[in-house]
Amino acid sequence: MEPIGFRLRAWESWKSDHSAEKAGTIPALLRRRITPLGRQALSAAWALPEIANARFILSSRYGEFSRTLSLLESVTSGNDLSPADFTLSVHHALIGLLSIVHGNRRGHTAVAAGRESFCFGLLEAIACLKENPDELVVLIHFEEPLSGPFTVFNEPDEWPIALALAISATGEGELLQLNIEASPLDERPSTSHAQNFLDFIISGSMESLSNGEYRQWRWKRHALD
Repeated sequence: MEPIGFRLRAWESWKSDHSAEKAGTIPALLRRRITPLGRQALSAAWALPEIANARFILSSRYGEFSRTLSLLESVTSGNDLSPADFTLSVHHALIGLLSIVHGNRRGHTAVAAGRESFCFGLLEAIACLKENPDELVVLIHFEEPLSGPFTVFNEPDEWPIALALAISATGEGELLQLNIEASPLDERPSTSHAQNFLDFIISGSMESLSNGEYRQWRWKRHALD
């Protein structure tokens, strides 16, 4: 695949070892409707510029799984389902709420692609820029380990994370390049591609890669003229 360039205009992140939320504090009415991880994801997005006019992409492997688990427990216990939890249990619920609050009608997409959900979310965001080069795209990714009886499916060393990126085709921002290559068969897949990308941004290194099951995702700085 040919390398793809894009501009990283702004970014915000949260990890479980951070006690404070991001500066973009979401309204109290919205906070009460979402899970703690959902609040962190939307807080990260809220801190980005121009989100009212951006196209939204959401990526997550399991979504707000604590809400899904609560619904499953209610069913097995014979209890009535919470209308609020049921309404917000769809995979794109968070991004829908963000769109409603900002009156944003530019459209949004939700991506779930296993452990490579962040990477395919980023690829979808870049594809949107190729389709409409003048628009700003905001990618929101969040992930947390499974809980309850589903912990056996967790990856080693997996931690909750929320990451929001504002990217564009042109204009201001750091110039980055994405390259997708075949993954060596003897390489172990990365636990968190979102964490690998965040480490790349923070480190200032010129190049980094994140290994998937069938492909490597390679990021470079200043790779294009």
